[in-house]
Amino acid sequence: MNNRTTRILVAVLSIPFLLGLSYWGEIPFLVLVLAIGLFSFKEFSDMSNNKGESVNLVFGSLTVAALILNAYFRFSDLQLIVLLSMILILIHELFRDKGSALRNVGSTLLGIIYIGLFSSTIVSIREYFAGTLQYSNGGLLIISIFITLWVTDSAAYFLGSAFGKNKLFPRVSPNKSWEGAIAGFVFAIVTIIVLKFFILQFLTLVDAIVLGIIIGLFGQIGDLVESLLKRDTGVKDSSNIIPGHGGILDRFDSLIFSSPFVYIYIAYII
Repeated sequence: MNNRTTRILVAVLSIPFLLGLSYWGEIPFLVLVLAIGLFSFKEFSDMSNNKGESVNLVFGSLTVAALILNAYFRFSDLQLIVLLSMILILIHELFRDKGSALRNVGSTLLGIIYIGLFSSTIVSIREYFAGTLQYSNGGLLIISIFITLWVTDSAAYFLGSAFGKNKLFPRVSPNKSWEGAIAGFVFAIVTIIVLKFFILQFLTLVDAIVLGIIIGLFGQIGDLVESLLKRDTGVKDSSNIIPGHGGILDRFDSLIFSSPFVYIYIAYII
């Protein structure tokens, strides 16, 4: 079975599963995001090791889990979780003898924020309508984000391959072009507008357009950010856990990076 066939087969099997859990919400969706966050943090840790940093995998993973769980259960203030985590990580570093303490702590903190804090907003989006008769709206919103990101990625790839002439960030991702990025951005807005009339009727047209802009812009930036980390650490994929697709972080980098901006918009601006 060649790589393309493997990619298609994995996508066909995984997409209904992801969308189904997104619509269901509650604990099953929380477990999904926990898996995404913890596997992504492990991959981030492995990439950092290639640069000589020693991410505190134990306390880092516990903090990532706490941040994601807190988005659902609301058992603590965010500030307290981060404060306790940093105290434990700094104290634990006293007993480690693995390279630079400053770089180890810095890499661990970056992973906690980039993976843990960002991923927690995926749960916050899904649970935004919790306790109301419109609980399913959160699921429809997550489904729409997934679909929009997939369309954005496909449009950027195929139209960029066909018409791309101007390199976007050659140092980071030499195959991406401005033409592809613009195509992905436009298709993101069009996709969310179409979805507004089918499953996002609770949004105004203006809100749908703004969300399309956010997803189309920050979803692609998230992909570039992960590419920057991979290039800096000398790896092609964050891992090979998903046949034909690379790692968990490879597949969910755009969702992880765009979700905080989506949440800020729906929670504080709409």
